Amino acid sequence: MALERFSKGFGWGIVATVAMSVLMILGILTGVSPMPEPIPPDIVGKWAVFLSPTWVMVWAVVAHLTYGGFWAGFVATAWKKVTVWHGLALGLALWLVMSVIFLPWLGWGAFGAHVSLQITVATLVLHVVYGLTFGFLMDRSTSHQPVQAAAPQPHPVH
Repeated sequence: MALERFSKGFGWGIVATVAMSVLMILGILTGVSPMPEPIPPDIVGKWAVFLSPTWVMVWAVVAHLTYGGFWAGFVATAWKKVTVWHGLALGLALWLVMSVIFLPWLGWGAFGAHVSLQITVATLVLHVVYGLTFGFLMDRSTSHQPVQAAAPQPHPVH
């Protein structure tokens, strides 16, 4: 049962990660985003300096999807019923981790403040999208499971 819950959460976490990633890429391509580039390739590129830019991107996509899927799978296993609120809490927790660990490690400063204070809001929005998407999908997929029909009861004899 736990593996089934983890797998379901992992799958919905990947879907949620794709949703936030598409929004991030659209924001960067249209110039709406204050981020100079997507964050996952920067993280992978800093660790794997020996990889070509193409392989950095490939591993960044794999790492980002796996990271989003893993934490969603963890939440799906940790709570009997995952709601939109659980998903939102997960998104906010991952945003804090990124903001205080990964962005400073990249040289962007806490919450991206060395690049632009607008990064704080942009990354928050992306993680809220992730959390709400995961929470909504997980809640819908577990609360609409078929109910077993009760066994027929014998009729009393009068």
